[in-house]
Amino acid sequence: MGKKGKRDKKGKGAEKTLAKMEKKVSRRAKKEEEDLEALIAEFQSLDAKKTQVIESSCPPPSPRLNCSLCAHPERDELILFGGEYFNGQKTYLYNDLYIYHIRKNSWAKLDIPNPPPRRCAHQAAVVPTAGGQLWIFGGEFASPNGEQFYHYKDLWVLHLATKTWEQIKAPGGPSGRSGHRMVVCKRQLIIFGGFHESARDFIYYNDVYAFNLDSFTWSKLAPAGMGPAPRSGCQMTPTPEGNIIIYGGYSKQRIKKDVDKGTLHTDMFLLKAEGAGKEEDRWSWSRLSPSGVKPTPRSGFAVAAAPNNRCLLFGGVHDEEEEESIEGDFFNDIYFYDIGKNRWFPAQLKGPKSERRKRRRGRQAEAEAAGGEELQLPPPQGPLEIVKEVVAEDGTVMTIKQMIPGAAEDKDRSGSEEEEEEEEEEEGGALGQPVEPCPRSSAMVAVKHGVLYVYGGMFEVGDRQVTLSDLHCIDLHRMDQWKVLLEMDPKTQEWLEESESDEEEDDDVEGAEGGEEEEEESSEEESEDEEGEQQHPAVQPGEAQAQYVARTEQYWLRLARGHMGPEAKDKKVLKVAHAMAKTFYEDPI
Repeated sequence: MGKKGKRDKKGKGAEKTLAKMEKKVSRRAKKEEEDLEALIAEFQSLDAKKTQVIESSCPPPSPRLNCSLCAHPERDELILFGGEYFNGQKTYLYNDLYIYHIRKNSWAKLDIPNPPPRRCAHQAAVVPTAGGQLWIFGGEFASPNGEQFYHYKDLWVLHLATKTWEQIKAPGGPSGRSGHRMVVCKRQLIIFGGFHESARDFIYYNDVYAFNLDSFTWSKLAPAGMGPAPRSGCQMTPTPEGNIIIYGGYSKQRIKKDVDKGTLHTDMFLLKAEGAGKEEDRWSWSRLSPSGVKPTPRSGFAVAAAPNNRCLLFGGVHDEEEEESIEGDFFNDIYFYDIGKNRWFPAQLKGPKSERRKRRRGRQAEAEAAGGEELQLPPPQGPLEIVKEVVAEDGTVMTIKQMIPGAAEDKDRSGSEEEEEEEEEEEGGALGQPVEPCPRSSAMVAVKHGVLYVYGGMFEVGDRQVTLSDLHCIDLHRMDQWKVLLEMDPKTQEWLEESESDEEEDDDVEGAEGGEEEEEESSEEESEDEEGEQQHPAVQPGEAQAQYVARTEQYWLRLARGHMGPEAKDKKVLKVAHAMAKTFYEDPI
């Protein structure tokens, strides 16, 4: 048998195995989903009480994950829908709809009758038809304890002009799933991959479906060639020619009972439409081998279409599980993929114009000081990797990796640009510290008028999950600097530990067993310690990081020593204490 025959046989065998697994998961999940249907129906009965459209100004959305963020096709607005929030004990699901007004930098909540049920990990896409439409497919609903899941297979459209929700009921669509990807390609919604999970089993998909936006019909595609392995959370990008690009993603396999192994995919595929324009398109898979610098392996990254025939990838996390700890490397870097050149490259921030001008002035001064001799310039600085170690309350060491892009090489400027820089410098005054989103995964991104908007996401410290609600933006044409549109409010953070009361009792026992040396300390020092244990030392307005670390060093030393134990070396305790202080200074939650 030739190679082609072996590949075909292997592909058919994989399809049979997938079909068997899907039936098995479906049977076991049916009971769970029946239990959750009653809870979903209860929420829908509450939504049914809405009888009119109400749009009202409101504070920013609460912290959440796995919602959708889309740019309005006609207005300067971003549309946020759904999502989830986990506080350590309970999972909350949302189906609220928010509008971000870009020019006003303000939020509005839009209450519309008969919305889709609460969900997260769905997919959303916008089309400019009839004043704009927001299409939503799939996603999941979780029980409050996060142990049962209901996977949707419904399709909804929000008519933006009339502010009405409509459920589209058409047969032949994908099975219930979440973590899939959906894009608009020509006049079709193309859906790929995703997963379905029950309490005991899970299954990942690599099937492809198309929904025709003219006939409102589903069709399952059967592309020729060997396609991607089943996965979720991949990058899916349409090309101007009507093709689809798939990159990366995540999947897991059960290697033995109760033991699963995760896989971070880094391969890339092209789903090509052959015979476009005919009654029935034919599709084929082919593998891509891009040049350039690829993103490091990761999951939980966010993707968006970028100007100049490019797409971008932002953030993500690379988890490594060890016997005693879980280390997660979180990212806040941007990678561009040039569709025409089939090439990856990391983004580099150029810095503000006034900052670039200062660098050039410095080089000119050095050249003059050298007596007109040719000055050898150092090569452009590459990305800088900063690794932070944070000790959580349970003693788990969490490594947070942050990639700081290097400054791009300056080019010659015209006289008019020099004048603009002088005006900018005069108006802007002294430059502050550069700002950028902290490393995170599962962020929501959207691009409008060439500007990338990044909302929310999450990172972990030990067993604690920090869910973000901040909003940043950066001009993808200039790539000069990030702007903070909304800072995270520490008051929105909540984390409940099941063993919290036990830990407090243990702390009381340790305090009661203190020696005579502790009793000899002054009552003033004891009251300071008690006050410090109750609340982190606040960051004073305008206080520099070094000043804050020095002022609060004793507090963080006591905290670090308490977690690391008396046997830890003083040098290491001091290092951890400083890392904790710096982390709290940068993100005082």
